[in-house]
Amino acid sequence: MVGVVLKKRYLFLIIFIIATVNAKEYAVVVQKGFANISVGKIKAIYLKKLKYLGDTKLVPINLGAQNSVRRSFEKKVLKINHSRLKSYWIKQHYLGQRPPITLKSQAAVNAFVKKVFGAIGYLEASKADKDLKIIYRWSD
Repeated sequence: MVGVVLKKRYLFLIIFIIATVNAKEYAVVVQKGFANISVGKIKAIYLKKLKYLGDTKLVPINLGAQNSVRRSFEKKVLKINHSRLKSYWIKQHYLGQRPPITLKSQAAVNAFVKKVFGAIGYLEASKADKDLKIIYRWSD
């Protein structure tokens, strides 16, 4: 009986280690001179409830709707599922609001954020350009 319990504990430990090793880490990035901001403000920026930080116009950047990084961002950072977010933007459209700009790739997000001060994007942490500042991290 003790042997079975130990085997189950080891199995659980092995599964935990594999899950931890395979977990991807993601990051929200801005230009280096940009101020640190809270995850609550990141959410407000992406819902276009916060459009300026001081004198800086904020430009949130999304990846495509089917992108796995975007899905993780919506779930872990915005804490909204995709269909609910889509409904939010339909309502905002009738109020004259447009959703964040969508780019096709993480490389495009890196390039855009590097060029436009006030731009904010998200991508896999390992793909973040060294010239950018990571202001928030999360993992699956």
